Amino acid sequence: MTTIKKVDIYTDGACSGNPGPGGWGAVLRYGENEKEISGGARDTTNNRMEMTAVIESLRLLKYPCEVTLYTDSQYVCNGINKHWVDNWKKNGWKNSQRQPVANRELWEEIIKLLDIHKVTFVWVKGHNGHPENERCDRLAVEQSARFK
Repeated sequence: MTTIKKVDIYTDGACSGNPGPGGWGAVLRYGENEKEISGGARDTTNNRMEMTAVIESLRLLKYPCEVTLYTDSQYVCNGINKHWVDNWKKNGWKNSQRQPVANRELWEEIIKLLDIHKVTFVWVKGHNGHPENERCDRLAVEQSARFK
């Protein structure tokens, strides 16, 4: 019997202007092993960068894992934890104002990854001294600066 790996992931996104140049960063931790990843885009939004950090982190996992994912994005946490995504899907990807859901393709990608991994989303207050969140923020801001 195989034991499922437990992984901690910390993510953050940043955007200079909204929309504007953006970046994302993540730290993945499995036991004593750590990996930093980051990327960015020329014309994006903060929410897209927050979501991209989650997607790229989960894509990196080679096997189904039990993940605790820490983010300062209430948009991401609430989308999953408050079942906004389930309601949007049920309503034909329309929000409560009957408008198309923003970032649908990214939400759909997150849903696919949640079918593979058991993920618990934990909100952390941003810019509040949380070491890993601050580290991810630095990665995201560095990436954002590349596109200015």
